[in-house]
Amino acid sequence: MFQVPKSHPRYESLVKREKLAEGVRAGITSFQGLIAHGRGEAFDYLIGERTLPPAFEATRTAVAMLLLARHPVLSVNGNVAALVPSEIVKLSKLLDAPLEINIFYRTEERVRRIKEHLLKHGAPENKVLGDKPDALIPGLEHARAKAAKEGIYSADVVLTPLEDGDRCEALVRMGKKVIAIDLNPLSRTARAATVTIVDDITRAVNNMIRLTTELKDASRSELEKLVENFDNKENLQAMLRAITERLVQLDIIELD
Repeated sequence: MFQVPKSHPRYESLVKREKLAEGVRAGITSFQGLIAHGRGEAFDYLIGERTLPPAFEATRTAVAMLLLARHPVLSVNGNVAALVPSEIVKLSKLLDAPLEINIFYRTEERVRRIKEHLLKHGAPENKVLGDKPDALIPGLEHARAKAAKEGIYSADVVLTPLEDGDRCEALVRMGKKVIAIDLNPLSRTARAATVTIVDDITRAVNNMIRLTTELKDASRSELEKLVENFDNKENLQAMLRAITERLVQLDIIELD
C-alpha cells in the first residue's frame, strides 16, 4: 500500500482510497465499488467530513435497535471489508451478531476472499455467513437476492452499510428493520431504510462501537424510547438543512 504522509491535508481521505485500491488488488473490492466510494466522498465534502448531530442521533437509534433485536445481522460488501474489517468484526462481537457477505458483482472467488479477510481480522468462522447461500430475498433478480437462511433471510434487524436501493427496499418489504449507512441523504436507500446514518462508514462504525459499549447495559424501556422517538424522514431533512446552512456559511450559495 502506498504510504500517505500524515502531514497531507487530505490524509484520511487518501488512506481510504488506498485501502480500496488495495482491496481491488486483493480481489475483495470491485472496480465499481471505487466509483461508489467517490460518489459518497463528494457528499462527505458537503457535510464537512465530520459526524453531524442528526447523524449521531441516527447512530444512537441504530445501536438501540440492534440491541433490542431478536436476530440482528450485519451485511458486508467489498467496500466495507476493505475499509473497516477490524471495526465491523468488533461490532459483530459486541452485538453477538453474525456477518453476512453480500455483493452485487458476485463471484464465489470474491466471496471466499472477503470471508478470508474477515477471518484474518478476527471474525469467528461460524459468525461469517454468505458463502453458502440457501435462500432468496423476494423481488430481486440479481445475485444480491442470495442470502443465508440463518442470516439475513431470518433477521429482524439488518445493518446494511453502503447498500443499493433495490435490496434495501426488498428487505423492508420482508418486514425487516433496515439500518443504512449512506452519505447521500437523497438516495433511494436513505429514503427506504428504517434508520439512515448519513455519515462516512469509518466514522459511523466507530461511533456504533462506542455507543454499543455505552448502551449495552441500558434498560429495554430506555432503548425502546430511543427507537420510538426517532423519525427517519425528519432526520434526513435535518441533514439536508445542515448541509444547506454550511454552504451558506461558506458563502457558496445564497438563500433569499
